[in-house]
Amino acid sequence: MEAVRTSTVRRRVQRWQQGRCRWADDVLVTEEPLEIRLRPAGQADPVRVAVTMRTPGHDFELAGGFLFTEGLLDDPHQIQAITYCTDPDVDGDQQYNIVNVWLRPGVTVEPRALQRNFYTTSSCGVCGKASLEAIHSRGACVLPQSQEAMVRPEVLATLGETLRRQQALFDRTGGLHAAALFDLDGRLLALREDVGRHNATDKLIGHFFLQGRTPLAGTILMVSGRASFEIVQKAVVAGIPVVVAVSAPSSLACDAAREFGLTLIGFARGDRFNVYTGAARVGQPASTPGEAGGRTG
Repeated sequence: MEAVRTSTVRRRVQRWQQGRCRWADDVLVTEEPLEIRLRPAGQADPVRVAVTMRTPGHDFELAGGFLFTEGLLDDPHQIQAITYCTDPDVDGDQQYNIVNVWLRPGVTVEPRALQRNFYTTSSCGVCGKASLEAIHSRGACVLPQSQEAMVRPEVLATLGETLRRQQALFDRTGGLHAAALFDLDGRLLALREDVGRHNATDKLIGHFFLQGRTPLAGTILMVSGRASFEIVQKAVVAGIPVVVAVSAPSSLACDAAREFGLTLIGFARGDRFNVYTGAARVGQPASTPGEAGGRTG
C-alpha cells in the first residue's frame, strides 16, 4: 500500500496584484516527516534508522533507496517486505509517516554502518576527508572509464527540458525538486519529485534497487537543483557514471566525483553546461572542438 498521504494540500491565500487583493485557493507541496525503521527477523524492537522530511509518495522506494545509498543494504533480496507502521500505539495520522523495512532471516545490520550514516546526513562538523572515507567504507569502487559511457553534448542539451516537462507536481505547486534517470541517448527512464532533492534521488535510485536493477551503468542522473556531496555519493553507490545539475556543484561534490571517477556537470541550461570532473566521458561538439561549454559559475 503506497501513497496513503497526499502529496499536495490546499490552502486559502490572499493574492495581491497592483495594490488590490483577493482570496483564492493555492496548492502547496506536502512536507511531512518519514521515519525509516529496520525490522530484523526475530527481533521484537525495531531499529530506528533515520527521520527525513519528505513529500508523501513512493515512500517504500525512498526507504529502499536510502538504505541502499547509505550502505545499510546492498541487495534487494535482503528485504522480506516493506510496510507502513500499523502499531496501535502510534497516532493513526502518523502511521503512514513510519515505514518498516522487514529483513529476511539471517540478514543483520552492522551497528557501525548506522554510525557511518552520520557522515552523509550531517550538514556540518565533519571534514571532507571523513566524508570521502565514508563512501569508501561502503565498498564503493571507482567507476570504470569505458567508451560505452560516453555522452554527447547534444544529448545533455535536451535533458533539462525533458525533466521540466515531466515535473507534474512542480507544475501544480512550484515547490518541488526532481531527480531523473536517463540513458546515454537521453531517453527518460524514471523521474521522482520531492520537497528535498536528496529524497527525490533516493526515491529514484530506490525504484531501481528494489527491482534488482543496480548498478546503473550507462545512465545519467539529472537533479533540478545544485549538486551536493550527498547527491554524488548516492550516484557513486548506485554506479551512475554521470551526474548533471541545473545549478552549481559544491567543492566537496567535485572532490568526491574526482575521487570515484564520476563525470560531474553543473549549470546545465539548454546547450550550456560546465564539466567539473570526468570530462573524458563528454564528446566534443563538432563546431567548437576542445571546449566543454557553458558558463564558469
